[in-house]
Amino acid sequence: MKLNVTAFGLTFGVIWGLGLFCLTWWIIAFEGSTGQTNFISSVYRGYNISPVGSLFGLGWGLADGLIGGLIFAWLYNFFAGKFGDSDQ
Repeated sequence: MKLNVTAFGLTFGVIWGLGLFCLTWWIIAFEGSTGQTNFISSVYRGYNISPVGSLFGLGWGLADGLIGGLIFAWLYNFFAGKFGDSDQ
């Protein structure tokens, strides 16, 4: 079975971006908007624990998840074609 590379990339990007967005708001709800930098802010430029930072996280997560999902689906299809069951 082959994966639709574009659909997989978009789906993974949306899930990753929304996950980071919701995580930021979860932290804001329980600890407040600190604006502090953390490990994620060292990876995603402009991200911090704040409402504006959550939008940066959404954008970076969407882009990062899209690229990662595209690469994963392409590699999956490549190896499924090489080593997959030839009976189908």
